[in-house]
Amino acid sequence: MTCSTILEINNISVVYSDVIQVLKGVSLVVKEKSITSLIGSNGAGKTTTLKAISGLLKPENGRVTDGTITYAGVPIQNQAPEVITRKGIIQVLEGRQPFKYLTVEENLIVGTAIRWQKPYKKDLEMVYNYFPGILRKRKMLAGYCSGGELQMIVMGRALMAHPTLLLLDEPSLGLAPMIVREIFEIIKKINAEQGTSIVLVEQNANMALQISDYGYVMENGKIVMEGAANNLVENPDIKEFYLGMGASGTLKSYKDVKSYRRRKRWL
Repeated sequence: MTCSTILEINNISVVYSDVIQVLKGVSLVVKEKSITSLIGSNGAGKTTTLKAISGLLKPENGRVTDGTITYAGVPIQNQAPEVITRKGIIQVLEGRQPFKYLTVEENLIVGTAIRWQKPYKKDLEMVYNYFPGILRKRKMLAGYCSGGELQMIVMGRALMAHPTLLLLDEPSLGLAPMIVREIFEIIKKINAEQGTSIVLVEQNANMALQISDYGYVMENGKIVMEGAANNLVENPDIKEFYLGMGASGTLKSYKDVKSYRRRKRWL
């Protein structure tokens, strides 16, 4: 695997409506053809970080006020989302929002809208190879699909755009454990076979770190810990605060979980 950097975020701050600061001096690096996880609790700033990369802050009256975001050596902070998308940065939003009155296959084809070359037959074959569960439903309206199928549709739609950098926001949210395992196996397969760099925002820290090369932990709009994913999985603090385990590897009780926040040494 190459060690060259495809994305570098350097000390950025993000403000909404000119008054609400969400990110405070966030820095991270994404290596080419790697999977990088960003884990943390609700409200930590993970989704805002993805939107800062993809340009989706602007529609929500947010902007990067300090620092830089560099993609392939070129600054992209505060650029329009359509400009960033055409550079090969594609975000799969949390919530699995399809065009529900289009068929599954029509939803996938929408992903080709940003490309100059429109032939997509081979791309459809690629997507159906990764997500065979939606092949038999390709003529069905997307609004009738299950949560797991919708996740496959929106990820497949992103693949149709030929992303160089894929941003995934909570792909496991609300899905059954069996489907979650399948989705994460597919993410790992896409990275290995397509060479797509992936930034994965995920509350399921254990699953995310298992398939990642590197990980960052975010709390209150700041990066508080980082390291190789296999090291983070074994880190006592990560086990305690994000995997629900004690130092011995045993699951903690709910009473213990409630006191985690008060004992985090980095807060």
